[in-house]
Amino acid sequence: MLLPGRLRTTTLGDLLGVLHRAEATGTLELVEDRGRTHRVHVAAGLVVSVEIDGAAASLAEILRQDRAADDDVLRRSLLRAMASRRLHGDVLVDEFRLSPSVVGNALRRQLLGRLAMLDQLSDARVAFRVAVRPPRGALHERPLEAREFLHGRRRARAREATAPPPLPPVSHRALHVLGLSPGADTGEIKRAYRRLARTVHPDMHPGATAEERRALEARFVEITEAYRALVA
Repeated sequence: MLLPGRLRTTTLGDLLGVLHRAEATGTLELVEDRGRTHRVHVAAGLVVSVEIDGAAASLAEILRQDRAADDDVLRRSLLRAMASRRLHGDVLVDEFRLSPSVVGNALRRQLLGRLAMLDQLSDARVAFRVAVRPPRGALHERPLEAREFLHGRRRARAREATAPPPLPPVSHRALHVLGLSPGADTGEIKRAYRRLARTVHPDMHPGATAEERRALEARFVEITEAYRALVA
């Protein structure tokens, strides 16, 4: 199995297609020249996990968009997951009685959203490694099927086709942090920021432990930076 050394000579869709046809198991690494490293973990050619070096939509944000859980449940379950060092999805299912299918579908959408972000990269160094272990929570039991991660993906032969220019990477990441889709207007951005700020501001959680407050502070800084990147 041979892969190009640079993403600019191919597309993410073509790379995933090669891995699928080869039924490869390992990790596709995309390393940007500025140092960011992104990983797509595959098992028998199917995607089981996607790691983005940067901001991406969280499970809580996706469930909130779907109105699958209210802010109080998402806040309490996230704090419990951070305190116990468990996966947020596991806590939601085991302790807050969310449907496993609802959480599972949200996790799949999360992976597809991250692949969409990687699809916007113009260039990166490409490598495939067999010794990198997938992160906790990888979807080994129900990996993304080929029709999910290949359908609609850009291919090299379509590079010259006319298409609207992609969002700059920073704006794209910032929108994901705020749980918004491309095309969101200023009003939507401000409303999303205020809603998230109320949810994660440390002062709204007087009973949080020191570890939980640090996690909340980091999250608050993340959404504030995303907001400033979009409205500056």
